[in-house]
Amino acid sequence: MTEHLNYIGGEWLAGNAFTPNLNPSDLADTVGLYARGTAAHVDAAVRAARAAMPAWQGFGIQARADALERIGNEILARRDELGALLAREDGKTRPEAVGEVARAGNIFKFFAGECLRTAGELLPSVRPGIGIEITREPVGVVGIISPWNFPIAIPAWKVAPALAYGNCVVIKPADLVPGSAWALTEIISRAGLPAGAFNLVMGTGREVGQALIEHAGVDAVSFTGSQAVGRQVAAACVARGAKVQLEMGGKNPQVVLDDADLAVAVELCAQSAFFSTGQRCTASSRLIVTQGIHDRFVAALAERMGKLKVGHALAAGTDIGPVVSMAQLEQDMHYVEVGRGEGARLVTGGERVVRETEGHYLAPALFTETLPSMQINREEIFGPVASVIRVRDYDEALATANDTPFGLSAGIATTSLKHATHFKRHAQAGMVMVNLPTAGVDYHVPFGGRKGSSYGPREQGRYAAEFYTVVKTAYTLA
Repeated sequence: MTEHLNYIGGEWLAGNAFTPNLNPSDLADTVGLYARGTAAHVDAAVRAARAAMPAWQGFGIQARADALERIGNEILARRDELGALLAREDGKTRPEAVGEVARAGNIFKFFAGECLRTAGELLPSVRPGIGIEITREPVGVVGIISPWNFPIAIPAWKVAPALAYGNCVVIKPADLVPGSAWALTEIISRAGLPAGAFNLVMGTGREVGQALIEHAGVDAVSFTGSQAVGRQVAAACVARGAKVQLEMGGKNPQVVLDDADLAVAVELCAQSAFFSTGQRCTASSRLIVTQGIHDRFVAALAERMGKLKVGHALAAGTDIGPVVSMAQLEQDMHYVEVGRGEGARLVTGGERVVRETEGHYLAPALFTETLPSMQINREEIFGPVASVIRVRDYDEALATANDTPFGLSAGIATTSLKHATHFKRHAQAGMVMVNLPTAGVDYHVPFGGRKGSSYGPREQGRYAAEFYTVVKTAYTLA
């Protein structure tokens, strides 16, 4: 069994133990053993990052761009290999996994270009004879805590801008699926960065994550995960004056109006709710449907769900892979029972599925006759479980869509320009989709939400500079 080590200060170092990385499609298959770091490893990584700051910030912008370009090119050249690894450890279908790897490669290539596009401003002062220069500088050492559901894309969209803007990095990937982040680290280790500019410490959130957010040498923390943990991260960072960026999930609405193209609405809802096994913060779990199309929509969606193939992530023809872990599977099934107990009607799915290999397989579940106040419509399930809420008209649909403590993504299926335009302006979400799935975003534009979904500056695209840099204003007397 291959042992995978932490990467600290340009060296591969063991932890105090190793954690097996299990394939959720086949529990008899161990992807590898991954080092479990400690608070001492975090301290060593942060010290190495701080020591590397002068060297990395002293790199010319072309040299920095070239390094990120090499990383992006290798990721893209190995997309099939890395996609198979991702599918094996995370349970995404092979096409989804290869697509995620390609996205990671493109993110690094985009930020390679950003190294050359960092701009400032020259402004006149209100006082004669004085010039003003506004520039951006690296924030310093950035701690990154990434989740299990996008094990290479999310590390990429945090690491690439951090490095592009001259920061040094310590990343803690999800303990459940460290394989893709380790593979990314191995690529970065050969890209020509100064030793210590990038560091990987694997391990538990309780020890490694906590040590990272509390370390006085970490200037900024970017976190993606649950609301409960996000609040703890924010509290720890604010207490010591560190910059913090949080992405904490969603309970995303997908509105379907009477005038929608039924086939389009069904397909985008199936993709939003159930693809990637529903394990996306942008997934739609609340399908808000006006009464004129409700019955036809439910019948058509149930028929579409019946054609979805649940199976091994690497098998050809699989539409829905396994749930990532037994703990997540138990949570999903718990919410299925909660829905039943609340009086919702389970139209289809919600039961364990048996396949040739032992895995965490779950048939996608669809509830109808639900109310906005039900627990299954208030809390993020993070699995292939969706519920339909019947409403009278567009106004009630919009009000219901906004009736949530989250605000990440929202979608509407309609052929009405009037309603589409109004929804884009009034949906209380950071991202709005018209006749498209709520899940699925480009890598060169800002990502983030409102309310309880996000905190701090946006991720991705040129907006990433708001988090990974600090603004300096300099005055000069001519």
